[in-house]
Amino acid sequence: MKGRDPLHPLLSRIDSPADLRKLEASQLGEVCTELRDYLIRSVATRGGHFAAGLGTVELTVALHYIYATPDDRLVWDVGHQAYPHKVLTGRRDRLQTIKQKDGLAPFPARNESEYDTFGVGHSSTSISAALGMAVAAQREGADRKVVAVIGDGAMTAGMAFEALNNAEQTGANVIVVLNDNDMSISENVGALNNYLAKLMSGRFYAATKKTAEKVLDSVSPPMKQLAKRFEEHAKGMITPSTMFEEFGFNYTGPVDGHNLEALLDTLANVKRLTGPQFLHIVTRKGQGYKLAEDDPIGYHGPGKFDPGVGIVKAKPAPDARPRPTYTQVFGEWLCDMARTDKRVVGITPAMREGSGLVKFSQEFPDRYFDVGIAEQHAVTFAAGLAVEGQKP
Repeated sequence: MKGRDPLHPLLSRIDSPADLRKLEASQLGEVCTELRDYLIRSVATRGGHFAAGLGTVELTVALHYIYATPDDRLVWDVGHQAYPHKVLTGRRDRLQTIKQKDGLAPFPARNESEYDTFGVGHSSTSISAALGMAVAAQREGADRKVVAVIGDGAMTAGMAFEALNNAEQTGANVIVVLNDNDMSISENVGALNNYLAKLMSGRFYAATKKTAEKVLDSVSPPMKQLAKRFEEHAKGMITPSTMFEEFGFNYTGPVDGHNLEALLDTLANVKRLTGPQFLHIVTRKGQGYKLAEDDPIGYHGPGKFDPGVGIVKAKPAPDARPRPTYTQVFGEWLCDMARTDKRVVGITPAMREGSGLVKFSQEFPDRYFDVGIAEQHAVTFAAGLAVEGQKP
């Protein structure tokens, strides 16, 4: 039994998902409030992945409440969003040891907890892993459920689509939850992200429908019926469900990922279905902490900071010489090389800030390529440039 925390009285009673499932559904909103506050206070003292976890609080609570983990398998894609999962699975009092010697791993790790069903640290692997687990359950005749949680940034990688393409063929009972927060680490890029963004905004569809309704007010009822049937077919052609259903998934969503009641009801319904299921939820990175909501990139993986103040850049002493970071040195060097050699090209897999390419992207936009979280493509794309004499 862990120590009780007066600041988080309900959360401190949860030492495993089994404890969470003993609570009434009406208490889960308070669990989310306490969990979010606990994350803010804990990560601020040590640093670590921050904004992504705040965005998955309600989803994590709902998943562990509806599914019988660890018997039901929960596979997280990367670990940025898995801090709430660690808190609810018996590691609450050790969360502050993340990234410390002998501390918790910053990602799900199989040797750390039976609730960490798959070791990650690289993105876009969750659907493949979950599909393998679901097929294993199928072969064993086991009734356990398998859920993969993947972000929209990780969905830009080819591996995710290779797994989606294979799911229908297996016929396995796998559930894919797309956590759509319109962010990877840098801003999302690419045609797929643009397509999903247009679908999610719905402005074109809404505006067209409103105009059509005005016109139809003056026509006969049979024409209205014809228009209604056309609308139903047209809507099916321009919603996200079309793409994922072509892969053989039963699509549900989009659902507000911060509406706990809607999440609980939807997950309970999806759990009863068989075959490949796809649940699309929409969340906000940094949810509940305004500074992180406004700057999700800056608060992706901050160092220590005061939660009441936020990240404050240290002011050097008046007589101190600034010490550049390795990333800054690399960024400056790359720009120097690019000025003298037009063949130098910069490529990043959604890591412009972390890899020191901000200045390069601004000074040489025609030689800068953010390929999204798609490392396999990034390396092979670079190889193609290199064999033609470029210097990626």
